[in-house]
Amino acid sequence: MHQENPKLKTPKSTMAISITSQTLLLLLLLPSPPPPPPPSSPLLLSSALSLRPSRKRKRLPIPRPNPDPSKSTFLMSSSTFHYLLGLLEPLLDCRDPPGSPLPLSPHSRLAAGLLRLASGAPYDQISRLLGVPADAARFCARRLCRVLCTNFRFWLAFPASDPDLDSVSAGFLPSLPNCCGAIVCARFEVGGGRAIAAQVVADASSRILGVATGFRGDRDDSEVLQLSSLYKGRVSVPRYLVGGGSYPLLPWLMVPFVGPRVGSSEEDFNAVHRSMCEPALRTVASLRNWGVLSRPIEEDAKMAAAFVGACSILHNVLLMREDYSALSEVGIVEDRLLNDRESRCLPEAFSEEALAIRRELAVKAKEIRGS
Repeated sequence: MHQENPKLKTPKSTMAISITSQTLLLLLLLPSPPPPPPPSSPLLLSSALSLRPSRKRKRLPIPRPNPDPSKSTFLMSSSTFHYLLGLLEPLLDCRDPPGSPLPLSPHSRLAAGLLRLASGAPYDQISRLLGVPADAARFCARRLCRVLCTNFRFWLAFPASDPDLDSVSAGFLPSLPNCCGAIVCARFEVGGGRAIAAQVVADASSRILGVATGFRGDRDDSEVLQLSSLYKGRVSVPRYLVGGGSYPLLPWLMVPFVGPRVGSSEEDFNAVHRSMCEPALRTVASLRNWGVLSRPIEEDAKMAAAFVGACSILHNVLLMREDYSALSEVGIVEDRLLNDRESRCLPEAFSEEALAIRRELAVKAKEIRGS
């Protein structure tokens, strides 16, 4: 990841996660997820369904499953926690601070690292909760981020093959064809009134297809785009990305029309385009559910970028496992990330090719909204 020193202050966003020492102790003592309850007897179920309800009959309370404490502590189910433990155990356990061996199990190391990411709690608080030195908690968090961003960055790889890109485009249908992702640029506050910018590309299911972070927060979105590998590699026409008005109009990047006339195809394009950008906005909102990204990150810019990368990888892991513990609800998005202001133009912005592609897509949007 390309990284720079951040300088600009951005608004705070906070999210509290309830943590108790009793909950953590319970999680650390559990060697594996609890087994599911035995299924109900088919005979009893059939008999119950055959009875007509009576007003005089007293209804029994419906048993509710015990809440999974891992979801409120680590922003994931206990089964996902143990999946990660099995995956990362040899990598977390193979390194200790120089001259200071840690008498911690892989389970405890993963718990300390995830607790930092999920809650954003300072290391001295994690130290008290887990009964480990604060330096050990810091080492575990940094080690987890290093392992994820180094060994598992392929979970954030932008699709390279035509079949994979076709699959991404199909996810956006019945909206406009050939779209292979929505792009947005978010800012995360770092201590000292600074911020880092993170460019995120997501598919229609809010799965992250690529992240570029570590840029100064005072750079505008088009500058961050130019500095990212996405701009250098580019998406091949006729495929394209969709993004807000802070981006330039390019043949492979479609942005909304400014001030469209009411009832025009341009207005229809903007409406369809807005709906296609929502998965990326939901992704950013979900990343802010991680406590370490929901408040000023009291670390240097390099570590802050590692937190963004690690949380992005974990976001995709949770979606892959259909674990929606950290996924933001539909509709809870950051509308300010989309706007209709003109961006700082890039050399090839607003080319005749880009304008022609957008006009053609606007006609299709009119057909879609009229059908």
